[in-house]
Amino acid sequence: MYFLFDNLYFPPVSEADQEGILAVGGDLSPERLKLAYERGIFPWFNEGEPILWWAPDPRMVLFLDELVVSKSMRNVLNRKLFTVTFNESFKEVILNCQNIQRDGQDGTWISDDIVASYCELNRQGFAKSVEVWQDDVLVGGLYGIDLGHVFCGESMFSKVSNASKVAFIALVEHLRKENYKLLDCQVYNPHLDSLGCREIDREDFMSILKNK
Repeated sequence: MYFLFDNLYFPPVSEADQEGILAVGGDLSPERLKLAYERGIFPWFNEGEPILWWAPDPRMVLFLDELVVSKSMRNVLNRKLFTVTFNESFKEVILNCQNIQRDGQDGTWISDDIVASYCELNRQGFAKSVEVWQDDVLVGGLYGIDLGHVFCGESMFSKVSNASKVAFIALVEHLRKENYKLLDCQVYNPHLDSLGCREIDREDFMSILKNK
């Protein structure tokens, strides 16, 4: 495991341990975060603990044409219960992701430093959000890092049923129209699996990431 200091450097992702941890330490400066995502690395750690940098193998991704929309979800979309916007309320979205209560989780990894750094990346056009509204109230959304050909999803939230799924589906449709290659979902969970995401070898992910 590599220990980071002030220099802007990451070791090759092939040096990650079996859990996917590549490095420890460093900072959350926009410059370091940009470098990390461009090299297939992302931060994920508990508040109050050292920063951990991950490059897991396998990698959970969605190839955009493989999105699964259930019949019940199609009914929700057809009823037009929600309004979707893109990158209009980034800070509100990340703050909701930080503060939402999640089953089985005590606390959040989205620290105030994370919020500040990603908001700066948003101002630079590197981090973007999707917002889902109901009666002009923000009820769901997601945010991530936009690499121009790959979108790296970071977190989502939902205050009413299906709102985060609406954000996810809207994002995928947008990325498909813009000819993105895939949506990076980082690590496996059953919810992502139900939407059509699947695991691929890290080497295959890195090949797609590097081939702009």
